[in-house]
Amino acid sequence: MAALRLLLLAVLLGVPVGALTCYGDSGQPVDWFVVYKLPAHSGSGDAAGSGLRYKYLDADSGGWRDGAGSINSSAGAVGRSLQPLYRNNASQLAFLLYNDQPPKASGAGDSSSRGHTKGVLLLDQEGGFWLVHSVPRFPPPASSAAYSWPPSAEDYGQTLLCVSFPFAQFLRIGRQLTYTYPLVYDYKLQGAFAQKFPELEEVVEGHHVRKGPWNSSVTLTSRAGATFQSFAKFGNFGDDLYSGWLAAALGSDLQVQFWHKSAGILHSNCSGAQEVLDVTEIAFPGPAGPTFSTTEDHSKWCVAPKGPWACVGDLNRNLREEHRGGGTLCTQLPALWKAFQPLVKAWEPCGGP
Repeated sequence: MAALRLLLLAVLLGVPVGALTCYGDSGQPVDWFVVYKLPAHSGSGDAAGSGLRYKYLDADSGGWRDGAGSINSSAGAVGRSLQPLYRNNASQLAFLLYNDQPPKASGAGDSSSRGHTKGVLLLDQEGGFWLVHSVPRFPPPASSAAYSWPPSAEDYGQTLLCVSFPFAQFLRIGRQLTYTYPLVYDYKLQGAFAQKFPELEEVVEGHHVRKGPWNSSVTLTSRAGATFQSFAKFGNFGDDLYSGWLAAALGSDLQVQFWHKSAGILHSNCSGAQEVLDVTEIAFPGPAGPTFSTTEDHSKWCVAPKGPWACVGDLNRNLREEHRGGGTLCTQLPALWKAFQPLVKAWEPCGGP
């Protein structure tokens, strides 16, 4: 029955049977999902394993739900979606794993000149998904025995946005990665994949854009027809992603959640036509919360206070990251905005704390 249900859901979503796609918490193919890994000390009692709890959201979840088990389980949305990486028979696929803080076992080089960007591309001849996230040392290389969650990422909050895309959309995604300049620590890009996606091959080889403009925005259409807008900047852009570009491009004020424990934090900025406000406290709805400070949260997302935009990405607001590559993936999907907007409990007013 479970296999039949999965087949029916795949047909309803227009997903070719067996195609690579994001999978939801219940094991079904989904067009997109967001996982918000909660900080370890965000719940009452701070029970053992609390650093592995998460909230889950997709188009049909009706808002945030408690995650199905732990974030380190291969049965949840993230583990299930990444499972094809760790199968020995995964010969007909391509992937790129990139992270400015790669897993220690990967043997990747110095990331100081690379973009502050983290993600996964996984695709076959039908399409695949782009997982944009904030998690250091994640995911494990494909040579690992299985999916796992790094212990170093248990304490703080993290965000992961998975979007399923048709094959042709990876041409545009590859172009965006030439701006963000990621540190690729594991990949497979052979034969037809290398021929069809020359810019992904450039990214694997450590190349990047060589002339301005130093930022790029493209529209991406998901497998089910949802519209996402990718914003990517190279280090030579020399400005904050949010106050230097994104707010004006979206034509909206922004409330930005980012890691507040890095050096040179930028204060809320109201010098332009749009305000860019630093979130200082997050609260999930309901009597049980949870509620936590941005000093406990390594996630990177922003939301337009009055709608309709919500974005999940990999850049902080600090002086150093004005001069590093990175980006964010934005959408006007009501389900995403309605989920993220109420999370903002407090923010820094303009003029400083």
